[in-house]
Amino acid sequence: MNYAQLAFTDAVKNLQEKLGSRLNYDRMEKRSFVDGLTDSEIDFISDIDSFYIASFGENQYPYIQHRGGPKGFIKVIDKGTIGIVDFTGNRQYITAANISRNPNVSLILLSYPLKARLKIYAKAEVVEIDKNPRLYELLKPEAYKHKPEWMLTFKISAYDWNCPQHIVPKYTLEEIEELLKPQKAYIERLEQEIKRLKEI
Repeated sequence: MNYAQLAFTDAVKNLQEKLGSRLNYDRMEKRSFVDGLTDSEIDFISDIDSFYIASFGENQYPYIQHRGGPKGFIKVIDKGTIGIVDFTGNRQYITAANISRNPNVSLILLSYPLKARLKIYAKAEVVEIDKNPRLYELLKPEAYKHKPEWMLTFKISAYDWNCPQHIVPKYTLEEIEELLKPQKAYIERLEQEIKRLKEI
């Protein structure tokens, strides 16, 4: 897998050459080979609760859609494949239809707390649940109420970590509550101590 080789088309290279960044990116291409997902990517993916998927329509426009679920709903099938259960939504089916015509997709997995962004090129496939119940058992999120439509698998062609410079940290209510636990415990201890001192 080499993200730079896949991303840097001739048009991209020509523009890099014109604007002076080609030399650096040429070096990147020559040292960017990876043999599938590493533990870093696997750990990151297992903690993500949403991602964006871009597919390509017959109208010659890319279509970008958000997919979400509980943390860990994106499962690593093997070091070159990830997948999800696709929950029933607004029933437009644009992404699924696009994939049926052109399996090439691009994914962006983003963690606001970590200021980290993982970009993935992949070949996507829509898999009917009754055609592969064993895969469904692997991909289905536990303890999460959902209505499954089908499954989506992504055979990874290449991936790369993106620059975190302009990612503003954001946190869910659950993450904020977890961060505030030590402070709440400290306040409770102080309140108990004040109460004890008042009783003396």
